[in-house]
Amino acid sequence: MFKVSKKLALVLCLVLLSSIFLTACGGSKTEEPKVEEPAKVEEPAAKALQVGIVLSTGGKGDKSFNDAAIAGLEKAKKELGIEYKDIEPREMAQDEESLRFLAEQGMDLVIGVGFLMEEPLRNVALEFPNTKFAIIDAVVDEPNVASLVFKEHEGSFLAGSLAALMSESNTVGFVGGMKIPLIEKFQAGYEHGVEYINETEGKDVKVVSAYAGTTGAAFNDPATGKELTLSHISKGSDVIYHASGGTGQGVFEAASEKGKIAIGVDSNQNWMYPGTILASMLKRVDVAVFNTVKSVLDDNFAGGLSVFGVDNDGVGLTDLENVSDLEKSGVDNDQAKIDQMQELKNSIPAEVRTKLEDIKKKIISGEIVVREE
Repeated sequence: MFKVSKKLALVLCLVLLSSIFLTACGGSKTEEPKVEEPAKVEEPAAKALQVGIVLSTGGKGDKSFNDAAIAGLEKAKKELGIEYKDIEPREMAQDEESLRFLAEQGMDLVIGVGFLMEEPLRNVALEFPNTKFAIIDAVVDEPNVASLVFKEHEGSFLAGSLAALMSESNTVGFVGGMKIPLIEKFQAGYEHGVEYINETEGKDVKVVSAYAGTTGAAFNDPATGKELTLSHISKGSDVIYHASGGTGQGVFEAASEKGKIAIGVDSNQNWMYPGTILASMLKRVDVAVFNTVKSVLDDNFAGGLSVFGVDNDGVGLTDLENVSDLEKSGVDNDQAKIDQMQELKNSIPAEVRTKLEDIKKKIISGEIVVREE
């Protein structure tokens, strides 16, 4: 038998113990302890821009002035992600209270629709100097107010030119809502357009005009609108233009019943009575509202005056040649009604459309200066 020295035995024992230890503790790759990442804290979503609007007499559903303003907000809601609240005062005495309520709610922008808001909005804007305001059809000279005004007389000049060129009876009509300087601008431009055609085309077209009243209620009185239009028709008018808000519903009804032509205003109203409304004088309140909202969102809002005329497509006539998608959707794509609208557009001679384009260019260049009164 081999005799193992004590020294060798000690070495062998140490080797054996090391082997056992390594097998138990390190036979496989040692895993480092896992450190759990802290849960991500989601930042709260940015609050949507808040816009408040106080509508003019007639409210939503007038298919004219107020609806154009709402259309601008709807576009901003869809494309810019804003939120808005609208108020329809039952009477004008509530305008200031409504504007103040919206300012107190912390709205980022408060809009007053219509010239009747001028004094109420000025009072509230002074109370809330850190709130941004906008007013349509009036001028409030305060640093936190954007005043959005239009050259209605220029668009009405085009409407008057169209009416005179299309009239077969040599008499056309105008129906205004409330008799005030703003609506008289529509009348002045319309009559000037008729006079221009008489001078340049050798015609002798007359204009008969009437107003629905002297208060804000005159913008929401279809019965009176119809009565005035029937009176115009009895005097020979075969084309009738209105600037009367909801009162225009009566204008269209009378023209339709008597087989005459009407011209709408503010919004595209051609679809409302297919085959009756030849065109509409667009007053792009929707564009003005959308652009103002976007300026607040882009942090470049500026108080002061913004003017919309023929030169920047702030006013003008609807398409005189083709039925638009908006007009088609207005009649729920009813083909028979679309055909009626197209037939009426087809009745406009090519030379008339050319003449109107020439007139538009002359207004933009300054060759034609449209009178306002």
